[in-house]
Amino acid sequence: MFGFYSRILVAYDGSELSDKALDLALKLAEQDSRIEVHAVTVWDDRYVQTFGYYDIVSVEELAESRQRSTEELFGKIKGKLDAVPNKTATIALEGNPAKMLAEYAKDNDCDLIVMGSRGLSSMKELFLGSVSHNVVQQAHCPVLIAK
Repeated sequence: MFGFYSRILVAYDGSELSDKALDLALKLAEQDSRIEVHAVTVWDDRYVQTFGYYDIVSVEELAESRQRSTEELFGKIKGKLDAVPNKTATIALEGNPAKMLAEYAKDNDCDLIVMGSRGLSSMKELFLGSVSHNVVQQAHCPVLIAK
């Protein structure tokens, strides 16, 4: 039994590393059917604003596109989530990914965050930072990084 975790947040963006993180989170959840798994994706509008995407499409078109993308993203993992007896949820948020993941975990009493590592070089990470690095710094609970 893996009794000291009751609610696991898994950061999911459709990448190979997020698939590995999801698989790891579900393996942990298999230890006890009472463990909840929350698959969370975060849409980051900073890049939309920076590159002037609003000049190309309307806010409504962007929202519709994001809704379709979210449904497609979570459609990829529906089978995996349905295959476990645990309570699961899929959540899409908007904002700074690291901040939103840490806040969601805290606000929803998640006691473990599982996410993939982007594998940035130390020089790139120094300048760009990474979502996983920032989540580790901001989270109130343990963060497990899947590689």
